[in-house]
Amino acid sequence: MRRKQILLMAISALFCSQIVFGQTIDVHCHNVLPEYMAVLEKHGAAMEETFPLPTWNVESHLAFMQKAGIECSVLTMPAPQPWFGDVEESKRIVRQYNEYCAHLKKEYPGKFKFCAALPLPDVHAAIEESVYALDTLGADGVKIATNSRGQYLGDEALDPLMKVLNDRNAVIIIHPHKPTPVNDSIIATAPLAVYEYPAETTRAVINMISRNVLARNPNIKVVVPHCGSFLPMAIPRMKAVHPAMLTKGFMGQIDWGKNLSHLYYDLAGGASPEIVKMILTITTPDHILYGSDYPYMPDKVLEGNLARMREQFAADKELTPYVEQFFSKNAQDLFLR
Repeated sequence: MRRKQILLMAISALFCSQIVFGQTIDVHCHNVLPEYMAVLEKHGAAMEETFPLPTWNVESHLAFMQKAGIECSVLTMPAPQPWFGDVEESKRIVRQYNEYCAHLKKEYPGKFKFCAALPLPDVHAAIEESVYALDTLGADGVKIATNSRGQYLGDEALDPLMKVLNDRNAVIIIHPHKPTPVNDSIIATAPLAVYEYPAETTRAVINMISRNVLARNPNIKVVVPHCGSFLPMAIPRMKAVHPAMLTKGFMGQIDWGKNLSHLYYDLAGGASPEIVKMILTITTPDHILYGSDYPYMPDKVLEGNLARMREQFAADKELTPYVEQFFSKNAQDLFLR
């Protein structure tokens, strides 16, 4: 009986790892674990991101995937970062999360992948965890916050971590967190998800580009959330003003081609054809990926968004050739390369 179970699991894993062409792959979704919530509540941080964290369980997630037609979901830890000044506490919660995700990946072959959480801003601890997660747990990449308690992506302090990730050809999924600093009166009127999250994502990626992080670490691939945020507007402006900044000594040289070629963009937020065409002004069709942002919106809304996007993209002559790339093949190439 045991041998039969092992054989069936092996066949299932082999079949599911070759994700069926046409099946949707979701690269932007979260799982919210009880241990993580307990630490947030202990520190009064459950509402730190100005929006309550949704409930999550694996059964509901699998049911959503089945209804929506999603073959595989890439899990990441949500915001906020579980760091409150105690590195051991942060390491414990992050390790619990990563080991649980590794368990899910094994228990449901082909259904879940995960990008490991890291206990930043402690860079040494983050390096240790990334090595363990990628080399031992079989993580499919890492998730890094736009800023971890004020330590922004692109910060020089993160260079040793980036080298470790580069050595392992890692995929990084980035996700916006509460900016540091932030105007409390503004977010009291418009919660972070309304404006600050796109601005925060743009800020972090621009910082990475300015320091040539991806040009210096060419094996890293970075997934930018929420339809590229404001980058389709920010990158042309940055290119336009960069020569003046360079002449005055306010910025250094930037390898635009190498930096931009390592950026991928998910469609979380329910993209329209117009938005996708904006993203295509700064990237190529093979760098656009589907993302749901489950479980932050009701299942029915996310199912409707996915169906609408597929229908609209298929009806648009410019996007029709790339529909299956956006929804499955690009993610398959990125995570199964």
